[in-house]
Amino acid sequence: MTTSQPPQNGEPTRAQVDVWRGPLLLEFGTGSCGHCAAAQPAIATALAAHPDVQHLKVEDGRGRALGRSFGVKLWPTLVLMHEGRELARLVRPRNAADINVALQAPRDP
Repeated sequence: MTTSQPPQNGEPTRAQVDVWRGPLLLEFGTGSCGHCAAAQPAIATALAAHPDVQHLKVEDGRGRALGRSFGVKLWPTLVLMHEGRELARLVRPRNAADINVALQAPRDP
């Protein structure tokens, strides 16, 4: 199941992300980012092939703690997490194939 909505209580904390069960794709960006908008079709295509990956869009910007904890500098930045471990990171992905490769990262410890 995928979702692009934040948790009911807003943006998760880093501690919540670190204990998230299962694969989680964090998508850091903003609604006004042209690069973010251009990446949406590729992200959607790649995620369609990976229904087990939870997808969480995180509004990023100055003073946003979660983005800073991941060292995000450019948007969109995609971070694939599993059981508190970062498995893959893509900055300004250009196509679904690149995202798909990241989503196939091994998840075993």
